[in-house]
Amino acid sequence: MKKATVFQTMFVIALIAAILFSGCNKDDSTGPAEVAPEIPPITTLEIDFSSFDTTNAKALGKRGGDDRILMNNNWRVAASKLGLWNLVLVLNLAVPVTAFKASFTQVPVLNDGTWTWSYNFGLGQSAELTARPSGGNIIWEMRITRPDVYTDYLWFSGESNLNATAGTWRLNFNPQDPAPYLDIVWNRNPSDGTFDIKYTNIRAGDPGNGGFIFAGFTNNSPFNAFYEIHNPAVNNDVNIEWNRTDFSGRISDRLAFGDTDWHCWDTAANNLQDMVCQ
Repeated sequence: MKKATVFQTMFVIALIAAILFSGCNKDDSTGPAEVAPEIPPITTLEIDFSSFDTTNAKALGKRGGDDRILMNNNWRVAASKLGLWNLVLVLNLAVPVTAFKASFTQVPVLNDGTWTWSYNFGLGQSAELTARPSGGNIIWEMRITRPDVYTDYLWFSGESNLNATAGTWRLNFNPQDPAPYLDIVWNRNPSDGTFDIKYTNIRAGDPGNGGFIFAGFTNNSPFNAFYEIHNPAVNNDVNIEWNRTDFSGRISDRLAFGDTDWHCWDTAANNLQDMVCQ
């Protein structure tokens, strides 16, 4: 019995050792430490103004030419406010946004705990996007090089949670004036399609410092999209709500209308004509 017991004990020990040994040597290439973090989608850096595009809008009036009386003024005021912000962002963010878009087709490399996407984009420019896990979040940095102009310029940085549903970005102005320019805070819920993003001007000495545009998609009815714009230079707030399906909506803008009431427009099928708010 003692001999059998010794053999049984040795067998158990050998079995445990084999299990432990195999566990230590199995391929962990698919483990969490070896999987690159999800890059936040482009909509976390670039507001999609195209969703407000209503190509069916028509100028309506009694007569053509200079005497035309527009009947969709409320929509046009809203479109003009968004157009100004769109122009500002396109002019100032063209390079970093283009670089960021190019990162999604690249394969990253892991080195010393940091993931790096290195690639060329545009006309002779190169970019390096890095992601470093930190305290349950991911720290992001985007550096861009344009030969003979600037090298490894930190155009923007940010932080996101592990599943890329919430985070922030901070953009600097440009390589010639590398001061902080925009703070971006974003949230998204892929399961129900809701999303919001807020750009705030933090540029020191800028007349627009403290100004912001806040945009988002909701599941509210009848208006499931919104824009909020604050202009500190003229102490004015603009609120826009609209429906992404039929393009009906409303706007509140004290400077444009002389009051803080809602001013509504009809559906795109009805040419976005001004209407009494319900």
